[in-house]
Amino acid sequence: MTSAFNKLNNLKQRILAGVLGALIIVGSTLLGEWSYAVVFALICIFSQLEFYKLVGLDGMLPLKSFGTFVGFMIFSLTFLVEHEMVPARSYFLILPFWSMIFLIKLYKKTEKKPFNNIAITFLCIIYVAVPFALLNVLVFYGGSYSYQIIVGCLLILWASDTGAYFAGVQFGKRKLFERVSPKKSWEGSLGGAVLAFAMGFVISRYFVIIENWQWAVITGIIVVAGTYGDLVESLFKRSIAIKDSGSSIPGHGGFLDRFDGLLISTPFITAFLKIF
Repeated sequence: MTSAFNKLNNLKQRILAGVLGALIIVGSTLLGEWSYAVVFALICIFSQLEFYKLVGLDGMLPLKSFGTFVGFMIFSLTFLVEHEMVPARSYFLILPFWSMIFLIKLYKKTEKKPFNNIAITFLCIIYVAVPFALLNVLVFYGGSYSYQIIVGCLLILWASDTGAYFAGVQFGKRKLFERVSPKKSWEGSLGGAVLAFAMGFVISRYFVIIENWQWAVITGIIVVAGTYGDLVESLFKRSIAIKDSGSSIPGHGGFLDRFDGLLISTPFITAFLKIF
């Protein structure tokens, strides 16, 4: 089975892996809050480990295990608070563990630049774990668990990525941000935006937890912030001279490659829904 899969070209691998991944993620979210929590907690953990592994290739020495644990703790606490299983004051539990990062590094005698490694440890938590934790705010938007917002956002994001990929391959000429990502084009971005807004329109007909205009704004956020998320991750990979963040997802690279748009767009979406 594995050898047959490896014989497929990159596009076919990309499609098959994408469909399988989407079925797992959407299926677990539709099934209920606990299956959602398990799947996204695992994605959060794997994404953090991948980030720490990559910065390690550049000579950094972050607290890989402890940083991942703190990120998982933030995700778990957010889920439990939003689920109203524990009070909001439980967030204060994060602070001692947050401070322990400094204390642990104090005993690393051989490190020449410990504060650089402390900064990288915190960067992963902020860049990766916090956006995943904010997804819990979206699934409990309105006071009870609902798959509509998160599934809608994922479908819009995937539509944007798909439209951008195929439009870029077929029509891409004008470079979008050549210094960071030479392959991305304005034509690809436009194709992604068209497919994303079409998906957003369809979703707004069926997912009625929020208003149609809110879906339109969320689609705009995903198109813009999702694109920037892709560029930010490209900048990260470029800074350590690698092509893909990993090989965990055939045809897509690693977890960071697959969820980079989500990492930047989720904070904007959460802020928008909470404020407006």
